[in-house]
Amino acid sequence: MASLPKTYYTPEQYLELERTADHKSEYYAGQIFAMAGASEEHNIITFNLAQGIGPQLRGRSCRGYTSDMRVRVDTTGLYTYPDAVVVCGERVFDDKPVKTLTNPTVIFEVLSPSTESYDRGEKFAHYQRLPSLTDYVLISQDKMRIEHYLRQDENHWLLSVITEPHGELALESIDCTLTLAAIYENIDFAPTVPPSETPNE
Repeated sequence: MASLPKTYYTPEQYLELERTADHKSEYYAGQIFAMAGASEEHNIITFNLAQGIGPQLRGRSCRGYTSDMRVRVDTTGLYTYPDAVVVCGERVFDDKPVKTLTNPTVIFEVLSPSTESYDRGEKFAHYQRLPSLTDYVLISQDKMRIEHYLRQDENHWLLSVITEPHGELALESIDCTLTLAAIYENIDFAPTVPPSETPNE
């Protein structure tokens, strides 16, 4: 049996649908992809990020946004909703009056089983095409682990992995620092069960 033909949407059609939709969707290459709901841990981590970063941005030319701020990668055509975004200096938007940010400075993504490979791979490849982006931060929700990608030049990124509660995520581009203990506050990780010993035969 032949497969059903795909429906292709223009960016304008996607944005019009987003204005009245009751859920958020990504858009890429004519296709619309509904975004799944987030877990309790995901929401707590995002809230902790906002609480930790917000006070450090006060009185400065930086703005922080949570997951309702849509971001567009101009060169690839991806429209998406990062878990948190910070932009310093002039903010560049399109699609008025419903704004879509095009020049984020730092992007945060909280990893989940359904999106982890995408966030690490294809999505990061899109984000790397943003000339304004200096830092990309991946936050695990099932263990204390943060991966911080710092742009070195157009094609190279430096990876730092932080796993200790007293460890710090230092974001020099926005002059903000957060400890892992603060980011993971109120998260109860499942206890690690050691593998059972195999009996001698």
